[in-house]
Amino acid sequence: MTTGETLLRAAALDEVRQAKYSQRKLVNRVALTLSLMAMAFGLFWLFWILFETVRLGVGGLSLATLTQMTPPPNDEGGLANAMYGSFLMVMLATFVGTPIGIMAGIYLAEFDTKGWLANVTRFVNDILLSAPSIVIGLFVYAVVVSRFKSFSGWAGVMALALIVIPVVIRTTENMLQLVPSGLREAAYALGAPKWKVILSITLKSARAGVVTGVMLAIARIAGETAPLLFTALSNQFWTSSLSEPMASLPVTIFKFAMSPYENWQKLAWAGVFLITVTVLGLNIIARVVTRAR
Repeated sequence: MTTGETLLRAAALDEVRQAKYSQRKLVNRVALTLSLMAMAFGLFWLFWILFETVRLGVGGLSLATLTQMTPPPNDEGGLANAMYGSFLMVMLATFVGTPIGIMAGIYLAEFDTKGWLANVTRFVNDILLSAPSIVIGLFVYAVVVSRFKSFSGWAGVMALALIVIPVVIRTTENMLQLVPSGLREAAYALGAPKWKVILSITLKSARAGVVTGVMLAIARIAGETAPLLFTALSNQFWTSSLSEPMASLPVTIFKFAMSPYENWQKLAWAGVFLITVTVLGLNIIARVVTRAR
């Protein structure tokens, strides 16, 4: 091959490379443009929803909203009983579901990673994660409410706990699997028993991720309406007994927003604003905890 032919071949190869580079650059620009358009589309609706929530929700906030009970139509009142009911049921559901979820996650990550029981548990957990919350509400209704012939706060707690458990299980298992195996081996080499290694090494190392999972689970159940419609139902008055129907903020919002009464609609928007701020605050706390660790 002569020098001229070599130069011509090199030039041809360079043209091919330039053509491929230009094609890749064009594809990259198109993909980047579509991605930015999709992001802008999502952000547009998100900011619009937040704007409307703030605009209409702040207008319904007052001291009476936080201190008085839900009113009859065309009368003054607030959301105190609904906020108390939501707080109580969410708190108890978290206390019930969090230990179960953490212990199940520890079992899947530390004791039985590939056994048949672990595979079945993960399969059921995936089903619970993807199941609509109304299905869980119907299940608790059939098991608890219809059997005892009464709606109750305890049934609502059970339904919310069933939503908390799979979220905490998945988060705990994933966080524990991220802990380097060298930490466990070093602790075993020093003679530490397995339970001590889990409590002092692996669980402590994954503490931030586990806490984040719990906060995300709380944020999820704080706005659930469907399970509470079939379990706790609602209550127009203040009640501290979990054996009776209990008011909750999501159900009250649903009921008031569908009504034709102006005072109920204002309280519904105020409740939406309160739930949005609460969920946003929990997510921010979860991100800060994760970033700090």
